[in-house]
Amino acid sequence: MAGQKRVVRRLVAAAVVAALSGCASVPDAIKGTTPTPQQDLVRVMNAPQLYVGQEARFGGKVVSVQNQQGKTRLEIATVQLDDAARPELGEASRGRIFADVNGFIDPVDFRGQLVTVVGPIVGVVDGKVGNTPYKFMLMNATGYKRWNVVQQVVMPPQPMMDPWMFGPRPWGYG
Repeated sequence: MAGQKRVVRRLVAAAVVAALSGCASVPDAIKGTTPTPQQDLVRVMNAPQLYVGQEARFGGKVVSVQNQQGKTRLEIATVQLDDAARPELGEASRGRIFADVNGFIDPVDFRGQLVTVVGPIVGVVDGKVGNTPYKFMLMNATGYKRWNVVQQVVMPPQPMMDPWMFGPRPWGYG
């Protein structure tokens, strides 16, 4: 009997692990072509020439959107990504990047939004954050995903009401 309980517990644990592991998959739009795209911006910025042409995946908050001829440049304040390649909320910025996306993206739809981009690293370009000179890593985004932040509201439980009378009574239903 005890052996059967152990087997059942292990099967249940395995089923839970299998179910939860399926929840953390990276969306197809930002999977990329390599099994492990580069995600360490600090490492890339320390030796950018070593990473030119390598696929990378970064995400964070879109700071600005610049429409150019045939492409849109997203300025992203990057943060750490979770297992599903979503930007982690509340994390401090790890640096900024430029991601060039083919085509037109309306700035109204992306400014201030969370996004993840994937594509090859092009190099480093000079820019400014406010009035301060800044070196941005530049990548050509072959895929991107805009994330929606959903807030869940939990309502407190309501007092028990008797459907045949008005309001709760001081005694129970016993």
